[in-house]
Amino acid sequence: MKNIVIVNSTFRKGGNSEALASQFEKGALEAGNAVTKVNLRDLGLKFCIGCLSCLKTGKCVQQDGVNDLLPVIKKADILVLASPVYYYCVSGQLKTFLDRLNPLFGQELALKDVYLLLTSAEEEKSAMDGAIKAVEGWVECFEGVRLAGIVYGTGADGKGTVQATKAYSEAYELGKSLS
Repeated sequence: MKNIVIVNSTFRKGGNSEALASQFEKGALEAGNAVTKVNLRDLGLKFCIGCLSCLKTGKCVQQDGVNDLLPVIKKADILVLASPVYYYCVSGQLKTFLDRLNPLFGQELALKDVYLLLTSAEEEKSAMDGAIKAVEGWVECFEGVRLAGIVYGTGADGKGTVQATKAYSEAYELGKSLS
């Protein structure tokens, strides 16, 4: 059994990224994993102010839902990040969230694998290269952590349209394959 945290970064309820996150969750639960799903829209997410006090205290000075998640993510074996691709990069919400995970830097983590669930109106996978690069940069900062897989939800140009793509079943199968 794996301890999995899924982070949905879209603020649009019922959006394509959320649909992929839900499919991944369904598969992971069916495989017998422990799953915590987080919607960033529910956290009152604030920006990192770069004070670096988190490196001394292990928590952020910002008062929102992120501090409560830090111990959950620290104990997770797998972190799943779901994001729409905006202007060829991850959503601003996901980038802000990754910045806010700075208190975990230099700490011993159970985390080994990060999976990325991306959606885009563009048909070409290359439209997601910037988003992948952004997450790879974050992953590289944590020893022993790797970007283990990506689901490419291309051609998802309207709310819910990812359900008609192969990415929808791929997200489920990926979640189900983890145990």
